[in-house]
Amino acid sequence: MGIKVAKFGGSSLADAQAFRKVKDIVAADPERRYVVASAPGKRFAEDEKVTDMLYQCYELAAAGKDPIPVFAAVENRYRQILTDLALPCSLEEEFQTIRTAMAQAPCRDYLASRGEYLNGKVLAACLGYGFVDPAEGIFFREDGSLDEKKTYKTLSRLVKEQERAVIPGFYGTGADGRIRTFTRGGSDVTGAVVARAIGAQLYENWTDVSGMLMADPRYVENPETIGMITYPELRELTYMGATVLHEDAVFPARSANIPINIRNTNRPQDPGTRIVPQGAEQPPVHVITGVAGRKGFASLTVEKDRMNAELGFGRRVLSALEERKISFEHLPTGIDTLSVFVLQADIAPWKPELISEIMHATQADSITIEEGIALIAVVGRGMVGTVGVASRLLTAVESKGIHVKMIDQGSSGLNIIIGVCEKDYEKAIHAIYQEFVK
Repeated sequence: MGIKVAKFGGSSLADAQAFRKVKDIVAADPERRYVVASAPGKRFAEDEKVTDMLYQCYELAAAGKDPIPVFAAVENRYRQILTDLALPCSLEEEFQTIRTAMAQAPCRDYLASRGEYLNGKVLAACLGYGFVDPAEGIFFREDGSLDEKKTYKTLSRLVKEQERAVIPGFYGTGADGRIRTFTRGGSDVTGAVVARAIGAQLYENWTDVSGMLMADPRYVENPETIGMITYPELRELTYMGATVLHEDAVFPARSANIPINIRNTNRPQDPGTRIVPQGAEQPPVHVITGVAGRKGFASLTVEKDRMNAELGFGRRVLSALEERKISFEHLPTGIDTLSVFVLQADIAPWKPELISEIMHATQADSITIEEGIALIAVVGRGMVGTVGVASRLLTAVESKGIHVKMIDQGSSGLNIIIGVCEKDYEKAIHAIYQEFVK
C-alpha cells in the first residue's frame, strides 16, 4: 500500500464545517496518512485570514502598541472551531505562550507561523492523528534556503515514527535556531517536502478549485480544467502567473518523481489536475496545455551598425543590468539590434544611468526603452513537433488587431512567448484560447 501526503489550504480549514469536509476526505482513503495544515483562511468575503491578523499583531508589538485585541480575535477563531467540533482539547496554554512571546521580543516569522501551528493542533485532534512540529524537522540555511540534506534526514525519521500525523505548513527552524517561514503560500512547499522526505506515492494539494485552468477565468469564460500536466509545463505556467500552486512546491516533488494532484475540498469527486514527471504523461487533449501571462515589462533596445561583429557586445549590455541586480526575461537579437526584456519596476529607478552606462560601454547608435508591455506564454507538450503552432498563434492574435512586439520559442518546443501592449493583454489571451481550445 502506498502513502499519500494531503495538504489542505486555508480555505479548506477556515471553520468547523470545513474541518468536517477535510475529515471525510481523509477518512475516505486510508493511504492519506500524513496531512499538512494551513492556517484558517477567510470564511466569507469580508473576513480576515488568520495569518494576516498575526502579521498585524507583530506590527503592533514591534511599534510598541498593544497587539492583544487583535490576538484575542485570533484566539476566538480557534475557540469557535473547537467548540463547534466538540473537541475535548484546549489551546489556552499555547495562547499564553504566544502572548508572552509578543510581550518579550516579537519575532515576525514566529508569530506568522502560529496560525499553522495552532490549526495543526486542532486538525490532529479532529482526525485522531499524531502531531509533528516542523520546527523539529525542517531547517533553513543562513541565506534562507532549505537545508535539504538535514531536513529530509530528520523529517523522515520524525514523520515515520508515527503511523498517521498532522504537520503544520509554512515554517521550520532557521540557522539561528529561531522560527523561519517560507514565503506566503509556503504550506504548499511543506507538503512537497514531507512527500519527498517519506517517499510518498502521491502528494495531494487540496484547495478551493478543481485543479489548474487552461486560462485565467477573468479573461476567458469557463476555461477548461487541465487534466494532466508535466512538471516542465507547470514550471512555465506558474512562472508566467498561474498561481494555483506555490512555485517552489514543484522542486521537492519533481526531484523524487512524485506526482502532485490538485483537488477541490468542496468537490472531492472531481479528479482535479494531475502533475506528473515528463515521460509519464498521457497524450494531451489539446495542442496547448495552457496560456498565462504577466504585465509590467519593459524592453531596452540597443541599436548599432555591425553589432553582431563585436565580441562581448551582449555581455557589456547585460553587465549594466547585473550591477544593479536586474535580471532579464528575454533577449531577442538582430544583426544590428539587441533587446532586453525586464520588469518595468526593476528598471524604473535606473533608466538615465543605464542608458548612459550602456551608451558609454557599447558606443551604441541609439538606446530606447519602451514600457507597458505584457508577456504571454503559450505552453504545451502537444506543441512539440506540431507544425504550424506559431503561425496559428500569430494569426489568432493579429486577427484581433493586436501588434506582436516580440516572439520567442524555447529550444524544447514546449513554449512560445509573445510580447504585446498591456492594453491588448486580455484580448490576446482570449484570442489564443479560442484558437487552440474552443
